[in-house]
Amino acid sequence: MSEIITVMGPVGTGSLKAVQCHEHLAISKGKSYEINPALCIDDAEKSAEEAARFREAGGQTLIDAQPVGCNRVVSILQSASEKAGINIICSTGFHKMAFYPEKHWIHSVTENEFYGILRTELLQGTYSDEMADSLCSAEDLTAAGPDDRNGLQTKAGIIKIAYDREELSPRYRTLFEATARCAAETDCCVMIHVEGGTDPRRLQKFFTERGINPQRLMFCHMDRACADLEKHFGIAEEGSYLEYDTIGRFKYHSDEEEIGIFREMIRRGYLNKLLYSLDTTRERLKSYNPDGIGLDYILKIFNRKMMDSGISAEELNAISVLNPATYLSRI
Repeated sequence: MSEIITVMGPVGTGSLKAVQCHEHLAISKGKSYEINPALCIDDAEKSAEEAARFREAGGQTLIDAQPVGCNRVVSILQSASEKAGINIICSTGFHKMAFYPEKHWIHSVTENEFYGILRTELLQGTYSDEMADSLCSAEDLTAAGPDDRNGLQTKAGIIKIAYDREELSPRYRTLFEATARCAAETDCCVMIHVEGGTDPRRLQKFFTERGINPQRLMFCHMDRACADLEKHFGIAEEGSYLEYDTIGRFKYHSDEEEIGIFREMIRRGYLNKLLYSLDTTRERLKSYNPDGIGLDYILKIFNRKMMDSGISAEELNAISVLNPATYLSRI
């Protein structure tokens, strides 16, 4: 049985059960907070409470999508995992350049340096979030070594990257090259933030040309970032996963429109390439905002809407349980 790396150590794929594949339970204040105050989730007790709400609704596993150096808080993820009794998979990688201060190491790190950072976080342990968020150099970060202050050498379990409107610009290409090297070497899954106005098929081709199995790639936010379903079909046809998370996000579209995307993908034969989540922010978590939808929204409300539309319990089980386990398993 394949092992999945969580913030509390390895678990078998059979322990994953219901999975939401792109969430946020811990973000400290930083550049992203300056852009959007909802991008701060920094209360350990409230995050643990939200994780418990998810568990009580039948959830068991979350992938936290905040990468190294971008206000990730591993200690809060550990606390929430332990207190709520759920699996949380921590990300390494990088986010959009707009979410980093001007003098952050991400803007100057070399391909070899970034490859080393990813490899260390996946195989040895995560770096101190405080140091990674600082204006130290990549050389200083790697010299310091993984953080062991919490008594548990937490490892990242997935690489999260961002495909921004710059697409394959020199800065992003350097980071993508490092990601491809590390993912090929470790057989690690890659989670891809897709920004609107891009063609993610270009990045899929970039990675597959460098030896990455397309089944290791998960393209996120396609349901709001890419209106052209032909692009969805193309990505799924090549074997990669589509993670939809415009659920309960009514400023983009209704849940009924969201369900229409799922139904069309299923009709076209791509059920086994679908994943879902909420892509939570502070304002959407009930523990932080009583008017938020809560981390249990999919399990308590959206799944019922899906079934009312004609999607079967077996199809829901594929999206929630079987597909995530297949995606995260070592090939």
